Amino acid sequence: QVQLVESGGGLVQPGGSLRLSCAASGVTFSNYVMGWFRQAPGKERELVARMRWSGRYIYYADSVKGRFTISRDDAKNTVDLQMNSLNSEDTAVYYCAARLVSAVKYIHWGQGTQVTVSS
Repeated sequence: QVQLVESGGGLVQPGGSLRLSCAASGVTFSNYVMGWFRQAPGKERELVARMRWSGRYIYYADSVKGRFTISRDDAKNTVDLQMNSLNSEDTAVYYCAARLVSAVKYIHWGQGTQVTVSS
């Protein structure tokens, strides 16, 4: 059974940083693309970043490019999202998700973690 569990959200001041972590189990990582999504109040869910477990096929949304970094931690079996220079527009619930490399749709989702950027 695939399980994705996010952690690391919280309240941070504008300009600050947070690191989100997604602990994944029940997957053969080499077969999956891991993604971080976010959904702000009243907005649609959007893809923020994604990568293959190999570390290739990395994508960032224009709104976070240069500020966010997606990576994996082999020792912890996690996919992390380092978020720097945060601003109020980054406030959202962040979700970790996984899809098969051969698929388009993300089929496994975490429960989400709240990130609030406010002074």
